[in-house]
Amino acid sequence: MMKKLLLATAATALVTTAASAADLPRRAAPPPIFTPVPVFTWTGFYGGLETSYTLTDSQRVNTIGLAPATASAIATGARPSQVRISDDGFANIGGTAGFNYQFTPGSGFVVGIANSIDWTDLAKSRYYIGNTGAISAFRQSTDWLGTLVGRVGYAFDRVMVYGLGGLAYGNVSYNANFFSRAGALNFAGRYDDFDTGYAYGGGIEFALPTDSFLNTFAVGRYLGIKYDALTVKAEYVHYDLGSRNVLVGPIAGANAGYVSRFRTDGDIIRAGFNYKFGGY
Repeated sequence: MMKKLLLATAATALVTTAASAADLPRRAAPPPIFTPVPVFTWTGFYGGLETSYTLTDSQRVNTIGLAPATASAIATGARPSQVRISDDGFANIGGTAGFNYQFTPGSGFVVGIANSIDWTDLAKSRYYIGNTGAISAFRQSTDWLGTLVGRVGYAFDRVMVYGLGGLAYGNVSYNANFFSRAGALNFAGRYDDFDTGYAYGGGIEFALPTDSFLNTFAVGRYLGIKYDALTVKAEYVHYDLGSRNVLVGPIAGANAGYVSRFRTDGDIIRAGFNYKFGGY
């Protein structure tokens, strides 16, 4: 009897303990910590370096005579009424700086402004030998070229395509020298100054992922420049600095000379990289 009583007491205690344990709060695993993935945005200031290829294939020089004698020289072919001066070459180096604003991070429309300056160092001479043997020499150069443009584009995350348009400016130089058959300089004219015009075009830009091996070539990181992203770009720009009249006056005597009208326009293909600051 005593054994049965002890067994009953033990069973009751066991059931009571189990019931009490069931009433205790359960220990659950803590919820996972959500860390949002940063969404790339093009918003922010940027600056960088570029190189370019410049092509001028339609620059022309029109010349007229200011007196019957010089007008006759044009009409008879002793002097040219028009010549074309074409030139092309790689710019040594250039730089750009600007600001972008993206309306919706990730993918969406982007507007901005950019100022670029390239040292073009383009220079070309053209000679014309008239039917009398007289030589007419023209020289045209563009030392450097800049563009201050607005940009409108659409970003597909880290890839952006855009169009651009605005102001073109640069330093141009025009020379016209007319020699006699014997080689004596009879008429000369020169213009060297700052000119403005317009520019338009488009391009594509790609923001490198932070783990891209191309970031190892970013010189700025070794110079202590703090930037959020490195981007690479390629763009096409057509520029037009307009026309300019150059008086080609006589070296000696009172005879009227000529007026040569030079025109500067061309196309630029740019490639470069930018450091982007701010925007995550």
